[in-house]
Amino acid sequence: MFLSQLLLPDGGRAVALRDGDAAHLVPGMDSTRALALDAIAAGRSLAGEVQARCQGAPVDLGAALAEGRMLLPLDHPDPAHLHLTGTGLTHLSWAATRNTMHAKLDGDELTDSMKMFRMGLEGGKPGTGQVGAQPEWFYKGNGHAAVAPGAALDSPGFALDAGEEPEIAGLYVIGPDGTPFRLGFALGNEFSDHVTERGNYLWLAHSKLRPASFGPEMLLGALPQHVEGTSRILRDGATLWERPFLSGEANMSHSIANLEHHHFKYALFRQPGDVHVHFLGTATLSFADGVHARPGDVFQIEAPALGLPLHNPLVQMPNDAVPVAVATL
Repeated sequence: MFLSQLLLPDGGRAVALRDGDAAHLVPGMDSTRALALDAIAAGRSLAGEVQARCQGAPVDLGAALAEGRMLLPLDHPDPAHLHLTGTGLTHLSWAATRNTMHAKLDGDELTDSMKMFRMGLEGGKPGTGQVGAQPEWFYKGNGHAAVAPGAALDSPGFALDAGEEPEIAGLYVIGPDGTPFRLGFALGNEFSDHVTERGNYLWLAHSKLRPASFGPEMLLGALPQHVEGTSRILRDGATLWERPFLSGEANMSHSIANLEHHHFKYALFRQPGDVHVHFLGTATLSFADGVHARPGDVFQIEAPALGLPLHNPLVQMPNDAVPVAVATL
């Protein structure tokens, strides 16, 4: 089962449920966040809350996506209360690339990224009730940086690179008592600046302060242990680059529960009503193959287990070299 948010032809918002090939509107709902909060209040699962309501009119999600009417599958009416965060070095096939990007002059010494990856291999999947190794963590921004499916990813003028990162994101709402509730999972493009990151690992924080997209649909329930997907870049309508990627815990060095613990252990991230989108790491990217996207290229990420494909065109913002001036009051 999948939930999504979309604009209706009359401009109103709606929530849709897709089960198999059939999609229907959820009557009276224009927000998956509101639906989740109703489920929490009723003591039901999100799927149970939807099933407790009458089935609405059928809807063509493919047409809505093609027409640019699909919204993020989860958002917040105040974008400042949506948190975009993520973690890296979580996928088994990704460590070698990151290790190369962050290689030290002394080739005999392990890079910090490889040290952290080994920590995950050794302690990223703890037993029930135990706390595992702490993963890498980064901040991408708030809801103002969240880009709807089909909308453009704007690369700032000062950026040195504009590259995709095909990922799966966990989507969460914080309950009234501060309990984090996972609503589901969605495809994500954790858009980043890999040239800046490669220049100095301490610039990783800067390289991640870019927009990101996720959706179009949110998978309810557990994430499959093994997820297969494809990431590609389209240029002038043709495929410029394409690679498969693997995700799910069978292909990860950390359990999802461990990644969630190390994010939500901070009380700052357990504020009632807030929304969190936490990217769970990537397994492949075009930058590792020497590909550099340019304005007009389209990033396309798909994995059948996560619903409809995610695509976003790249836009390069003007390079304004004038320093930002801070006014004094």
